[in-house]
Amino acid sequence: MNSLPALCLALLLAAFSALRAAGAPTSLARPNIVILFIDDMGYGDIGPFGATKQKTPNLDRMAREGMKLTSFYAAPVCSVSRAQLLTGCYGVRVSVPGVYPPGSKNGLNPAEFTIAERLKERGYATMCIGKWHVGDQPEFLPTRQGFDHYLGIPYSNDMQRTSTQTGGRVVPLVRDDQVAELLTDEAQSRIVERYTDEAVRFIRESKDKPFLLYLPHTAVHAPIHPGAAFSGKSANGRFGDWVEEVDWSVGRVLDTLRELKLDQRTLVVFTSDNGPWLIKGADGGSAGPLRGGKGSTWEGGMREPTIAWWPGKIAPGSVCDAVAGTIDLLPTAVALAGGTVPAVPVIDGRDLSPLLFGRSEQSPREAHYYFAGYNLQAVRQGPWKLALAAQRETMGKDAVSADAGKSPRLYNLDQEIGERTNLADQHPEIVARLQALAAKMDAEIGGNNPTARRPAGEVANPQTLYPSEANAARAKKAKQAAK
Repeated sequence: MNSLPALCLALLLAAFSALRAAGAPTSLARPNIVILFIDDMGYGDIGPFGATKQKTPNLDRMAREGMKLTSFYAAPVCSVSRAQLLTGCYGVRVSVPGVYPPGSKNGLNPAEFTIAERLKERGYATMCIGKWHVGDQPEFLPTRQGFDHYLGIPYSNDMQRTSTQTGGRVVPLVRDDQVAELLTDEAQSRIVERYTDEAVRFIRESKDKPFLLYLPHTAVHAPIHPGAAFSGKSANGRFGDWVEEVDWSVGRVLDTLRELKLDQRTLVVFTSDNGPWLIKGADGGSAGPLRGGKGSTWEGGMREPTIAWWPGKIAPGSVCDAVAGTIDLLPTAVALAGGTVPAVPVIDGRDLSPLLFGRSEQSPREAHYYFAGYNLQAVRQGPWKLALAAQRETMGKDAVSADAGKSPRLYNLDQEIGERTNLADQHPEIVARLQALAAKMDAEIGGNNPTARRPAGEVANPQTLYPSEANAARAKKAKQAAK
């Protein structure tokens, strides 16, 4: 009677051993993936990248135990940056060029394959907690894009609309696909705490299978709302207070992974969606040594403070200067999970694991492209960045500096990270090489007549997710048009 269960167990163990020997990933072999995505955090806003006024002990430790990626790129603004991370594509390839307001008819096309969908194919539990911002219509929400569950504000925290229920200006807190609460500005002071509690809960509930946790924080986007425990605690005003709360959140996530013995089978990546919102002054953060800020294709608008952490896999205290970015996270995660990204539909990102594990110091991509909307403004290959158009310094400040009016402009970022000295006249051969790369990519996905741009998602009769004056005004306008 006991021989049959013993035989079954032996067969299962033999099959498990055979899978391991063949290199097939088991649930224990597939690493967890945690992506901590901060909003509007500049290159100089955390300790590992030079901040001194606000203290970031958990991020400092993360960098000591992991790798700093010093040439890691996102995009100039919110929605396009998130689309890039989720799809592994430049935002323009998937027709997400800028920022979606509440109630927009457009969003990330549900036909696109997200990092969550690719990992679900590999048996992962998936959750998104925080700012979504690639479409707030039900068809575009995270639960329609591969995530099992969602909790968060579906766009920027300054996109309040007047509720017809309360009469106040609010943003919605959405759970899965339903509005759970309407948050006033005052209620936003608990948003980091609530997101972090939810993240810890998800990690605990998912500890026995591989999981993807995508945690795109609302912080540190203006308006700035640090929690009560952090208010007034930093030496950099309320902005520094909120950075310190983000650091606390990172610490709780990493401590939970350590406590559950998941740290040595979890890749954690910390980065930001775009540079600091410089016109906000003390509430806008710092790009450190970089030029420009949010909304620009200068380094300060797109190069992000980034740390990768995986004890036992990533060498402690390591630094990677190779060009990489958010578009590389999807193919990296799929490769680590034992999968392969199909050749169709085309993506732009590449697997970063050789860089992370110290097997290579070379970028896996030929070049990196800097788009503002559908306009290709610059291209980088190795240390060389070629600016092809006039570049504004930051969102909300459209004037172009005198030295940015001439094109093309060539900068050596290894020699001068601040993009001040134009070397185009001295290196015409490099200018020509980068112009050729730019022309090829521009023809493919840029400008007005691209050959390989895929459509955005679109719905008829879009509405805000809660009854609002914006919906009432839209209905009134439609009624008048119908007369």
